[in-house]
Amino acid sequence: MKLGNTDIDQKLAEVTGWTTDDNKWIVRKYRFASFMQGIEFVNKVASIAEAVNHHPMIAIDYKMVTLRLTSWHAGGLTDLDFESAAKFDQAFTDIAAGSGSPD
Repeated sequence: MKLGNTDIDQKLAEVTGWTTDDNKWIVRKYRFASFMQGIEFVNKVASIAEAVNHHPMIAIDYKMVTLRLTSWHAGGLTDLDFESAAKFDQAFTDIAAGSGSPD
C-alpha cells in the first residue's frame, strides 16, 4: 500500500542518510574506499533485492554508488522500500567496516 506524506516522513527518520525525491523515491549515496568495494556492495544489493523481489535503481560512479527506491505497482513509496533501505544499509556496514562512508 502506498504511504502518505506523514508516513514517509516518519519512516525516513528511521533510515539514516536517505532522502526523498518528491515523496515518490528514496535515495542514498554510498562512498567506498575502492571501486571494488562498491562493486561488492552492488552485488550484495542485487542478492538482497532478488530475495525480496524489490529492485532499486543503481548508479555506479567510480567509488560512489547511488540507490533509488520506489514501488512501481503502488505508484509511490511503500513499507517495502524502507525495509529494503535498511537491509542495504546493513550491507554497506558489513562491507565498508569503517573504510567507506555514506555520502
